[in-house]
Amino acid sequence: MRKLLTSMAAGLLLAATLTACGGDDPAPPTDGRQVLSPDNGPPHTHDTFIGDGTTAGAGGYSMAGLRFPKVSREPGDLSFRILDSRGKPVMDYVEEQTKLIHLYLVRDDLTDFRHLHPVLGDDGTWTARTDLTDPGRYRVVAEFVPDDPRGNPRASHVVLGDEAVVAGKTPVETEAPGRTNTDGMVTITAPKTLPAGQDTQFDLVVSDGHKGVLNLGTYLGSYAHLTGFDTATGAFVHAHPLGAPVTTADGSDLTFHTALGTPGTYRFFVQVRVDGFVHTIALTTDVA
Repeated sequence: MRKLLTSMAAGLLLAATLTACGGDDPAPPTDGRQVLSPDNGPPHTHDTFIGDGTTAGAGGYSMAGLRFPKVSREPGDLSFRILDSRGKPVMDYVEEQTKLIHLYLVRDDLTDFRHLHPVLGDDGTWTARTDLTDPGRYRVVAEFVPDDPRGNPRASHVVLGDEAVVAGKTPVETEAPGRTNTDGMVTITAPKTLPAGQDTQFDLVVSDGHKGVLNLGTYLGSYAHLTGFDTATGAFVHAHPLGAPVTTADGSDLTFHTALGTPGTYRFFVQVRVDGFVHTIALTTDVA
């Protein structure tokens, strides 16, 4: 994500969105197993990720033909295709977190974020409807697991990314938020520093801002989704809790298993569902 990201040190705008979602997903197991989905799937590991979202190609796969909305603040379609090493559209995917593909849009200053689930067309084109808050340069990151019938060992989590520009004047960056962030209804509290390493854990606390416990439901098969970007390189990370929340004196405690191998400053977007609504809370913290 280009060197523009390094300019964000002066500050970032707290981005919090609220989305209506009826009901909850099936609850994941609560026995502490490291899981990616509620169907007793494989352990939640990170050593099989291919790519970090900063390039359009990785592991023999590529993102091609990206079409992006031309204006902000109006609904528009984006589309792209995933190609294999032979240049053929990938048509078979393994369902992950209840979806065949997860798409993330983030502006270069890391203040505008979307988590989308496109629809696959018969010609291999993925299409999603979105609206963008402001103009600027955006990175489009696709995370998926190809179902490779040839048994290719590379066919694990693949993360690809490409860039698109929405014309117009980009807003001025604002003061960076602290490590506790809220949208007025949901508050996320993170440790001052997260541990770097290939097999680490940390806790986030979800509350109403007054140490009150909220009615957390599941979203896409998990009690939370944490999407992050290295502010210097744009490298993408994604993690989910290791099961159900634990009630503490401060709220609901969620433990995440991550592979934050590179120290630095990260911008995280935490998504939780409370009383049927998905809240997206942004926070910035250091990894050391």
